[in-house]
Amino acid sequence: MDRRDFLKSTALAAIAPSLCIPSCKINAAIPIVDTHQHLWDLDKFKLTWVKPPLDKNYLMDDYLEAIEGQNVVKAIYMEVAVPPRQRKEEAEWAIDLCKDPDNPTVAAVIATDPKDDGFASYMQTFEGSPYLKGIRHFFNHISEIIDQRVTDNIRLLGEMGFSFDLALPPRWLNSGIKLIDKCPGTPFILNHCGNADPVAFFPAGREVPRKPEHDRDKWIREIEMLAQRPNIVCKISGIVSHVPDHPLSANDLAPIINHCIDNFGPDRVMFAGDWPVCLRNMSLAGWIDTLREVVAERPMEEQRKLFHDNADIFYGLS
Repeated sequence: MDRRDFLKSTALAAIAPSLCIPSCKINAAIPIVDTHQHLWDLDKFKLTWVKPPLDKNYLMDDYLEAIEGQNVVKAIYMEVAVPPRQRKEEAEWAIDLCKDPDNPTVAAVIATDPKDDGFASYMQTFEGSPYLKGIRHFFNHISEIIDQRVTDNIRLLGEMGFSFDLALPPRWLNSGIKLIDKCPGTPFILNHCGNADPVAFFPAGREVPRKPEHDRDKWIREIEMLAQRPNIVCKISGIVSHVPDHPLSANDLAPIINHCIDNFGPDRVMFAGDWPVCLRNMSLAGWIDTLREVVAERPMEEQRKLFHDNADIFYGLS
């Protein structure tokens, strides 16, 4: 089953009644596919965006230490915003990681710019690769999201069997909806719960480190609209790094996580670690345990889909 077939089948499943028996247990025995693993070697790649605690090398040995005891069985490398001139080198580095049977990394999402004239020829060099699953690109301006050349190239991605990771600030989510509508044959992955800011969901009286980065109700509405599109799934991740060095509990994060799961449904959500970026607030093990706590009362079958099965099917890892 490829990703387009997976999205079609999950769209049908979303309207069917659940036959699962609810469970109130946190099942640490569920295997995990980490769909958003960052690694970087600052001796090899120049990263201009890294700041403490991220301004050092994070390599496979460090990742293996971070996941120790967490039952992470597979991981997907996510591009790390290297300079454009190093994107091909990063892609080849990621492929080499995927070829190594001694680590859990089995697939990769790379970077390239869908505005580039050479986009099609560049992606054709990876077509048919068992390791490269898609691309991620950060738009510089909202107008780029629905640029005709961007639209054409992201449609081409779907035709080639690749997906597109949608990394947008909350204020641009509505334009993301327009892009998805223009590319119905391309599988999309919404990164990091649409980059929701937990501070926007703190209850009255909760100590806040700063003002919210976006309007709470607008994010709620636009996540509901995004989830109506059948060719997009949502990564449950990234939200802890929005609030560096401020204690976050499962109760703080539950409104965002539950809204995404309830709207996308149990078949279109995937766990993502976002390590080491998550270290801005907590360890990878801390994030996994926090998410387990949030979803503990959901049926065990749904927990397994979130942490393992959906990613395994979507990315064709088995």
